[in-house]
Amino acid sequence: MKLTDLFLGELEREGASTRKVLERVPEGKNSWKPHERSMNLGYLAALVAQMPAWIEMMINSEEFDLMAPDAGKFRAAEQSSTKGLLAQFDANIAKASKALSGTTEQHLMKTWTLKMGTNVANQGPRYVMIQELTINHLAHHRGQLTVFLRLNDAKVPAIYGPSADEKM
Repeated sequence: MKLTDLFLGELEREGASTRKVLERVPEGKNSWKPHERSMNLGYLAALVAQMPAWIEMMINSEEFDLMAPDAGKFRAAEQSSTKGLLAQFDANIAKASKALSGTTEQHLMKTWTLKMGTNVANQGPRYVMIQELTINHLAHHRGQLTVFLRLNDAKVPAIYGPSADEKM
């Protein structure tokens, strides 16, 4: 199996689960957070919706510097409505799918670097960076988001198995 096919399948499966979670983000609660050191609900939901676009960025660049002046363009933009959040997510899934469909196995083997100024935060073959920094990372933040949903009395969807609110 080609890596591009593997990632397109992952994006389809994880994207469907992620979309179900985003559909349940309550409107009007963007500023809510469970603890003073937590990110707020609106930013967390936007981050989850934004993360698939990182795949396109990893395919189309050699590195990303979190300290660069233009790094803010990858900061997730909070949405005021579920409709806006889902549109953001769907657009980013489409970008990731297009980038994956247009790349090669050889390109995915090349090194990609995440930097913080002059420091290398993470570096490895693109396919590893896509798996670790995007797909695994997305599952982590999606999990956080399901906790935020529960604490706001929103129904938590079944993801890898049933939830208390939804059977498979």
